[in-house]
Amino acid sequence: MTVTVRFAPSPTGRIHIGNARTALFNWLFAQKNKGRFIQRFDDTDVARSRQEYADGTLYDLHWLGIFQDATEYQSKRFDLYDAAVEKLKAAGLLYPCYETPEELDLRRKIRRTRGLPPVYGREALALSPEQVAEFEADGRKPHWRFLLPNFASDPQEPQRTEIHWNDLVRGEETVDLASLSDPVLVREDGTYLYTLPSVVDDIDMGITHVIRGDDHVTNTGVQMAIFRALGAEAPVFGHHNLLTTVSGEGLSKRTGALSIEGLRDSGIEPMAVASLAVLVGTSENVQAITTMAELGEHFDLAATSKSASKFDPDELLVLNRALLHRMPFSEARDRLFLLGVSDERAEPFWMAVRGNLDRLGDAEAWWRIVVDGPKEKPEFSDEDIAFLRTAFDLLPEGPWGASVWKDWTNAVKKATERKGKALFMPLRLALTGLESGPELADLLPLLGREGTLARRP
Repeated sequence: MTVTVRFAPSPTGRIHIGNARTALFNWLFAQKNKGRFIQRFDDTDVARSRQEYADGTLYDLHWLGIFQDATEYQSKRFDLYDAAVEKLKAAGLLYPCYETPEELDLRRKIRRTRGLPPVYGREALALSPEQVAEFEADGRKPHWRFLLPNFASDPQEPQRTEIHWNDLVRGEETVDLASLSDPVLVREDGTYLYTLPSVVDDIDMGITHVIRGDDHVTNTGVQMAIFRALGAEAPVFGHHNLLTTVSGEGLSKRTGALSIEGLRDSGIEPMAVASLAVLVGTSENVQAITTMAELGEHFDLAATSKSASKFDPDELLVLNRALLHRMPFSEARDRLFLLGVSDERAEPFWMAVRGNLDRLGDAEAWWRIVVDGPKEKPEFSDEDIAFLRTAFDLLPEGPWGASVWKDWTNAVKKATERKGKALFMPLRLALTGLESGPELADLLPLLGREGTLARRP
């Protein structure tokens, strides 16, 4: 058996880091088990689904390092769902209901007042042919519910019926079907809700493991019953905890909160996103992992907490810095070229500045300082101006090697008797215009003697 997993978002917006967590869990699980990863778009909601969002999702996943073995669209598979509907109808497991939302809401309220669970009472099963004809004459169209197997012989007398599975994340799980309403599988307008197409596709595509958020735990009990009704074995399920904002709010594609697109545009590295998305809310320490292969070594579904995990965007910056600070020039070279860093100084420049970057794009500002000098001329006291002029007069002749900064400052210290901050800060300000930054010993050879003299106040 080939392990086969799927990531199945609705293309109704750009995916966020919570969606990426699910995708990464599936991808890493497939990689660990030498399996297949199917990208499936649950786009049966034709009114809200957009191809641009599907394309954007694929771009985001590829940016993260996730590559699918196949891409499927539910909107192209309606014949399969129609056939499943007919099979369930023929078995007496899908029945028409004519209640309006208002009528259903009233019934739920009545059941609550009687101390009963607010589940659907299966009133539609008791409709006479005359009542059905009357509804049809009034222009009502039915929605269709799946008859849950939670009774012995009379559907009006449900009894506790447990569905069990060993969850990859949560361990032994149980759902009582008697506590649930018969789910609506087909709307009045003939369109499908999520539940049935998902099961049909999982069967048809040979999905062996379903890894998704724990907001689907109850759905799993229902879907396992539908798998059996369609004559199929259910896959193995794993339900991971969800990510929330620091304030505890859920993430949403509709609001664009912490979208992968937005994080990418803000300069966050893909492995910073992947590291945090996978490791937060697990027994593993959150750390900056350099490659997806290495991240896979830290990935363990069973190590995921059962409670929701708060996601702090500030942690991304910490991970981003860690990745940049050890990023080799070979990995940064092409992106530096796009920033204009393209001459023979590119590699020593990168090695000099990478330890001071929050985002790779910040290197552009440092390159401008190296090439053009400080963005704004710093202001100095008369005393510091006199000191700097003396210092620049002592600038060593070329050629300059790695020791030029040490040779220069030793000579300045001897001539001026300045040391510590009083010596180094005016020199840093004159050379870069900033009070902090890369080691001047690394920057000075990049400036060259002529470039350094050009900064003499």
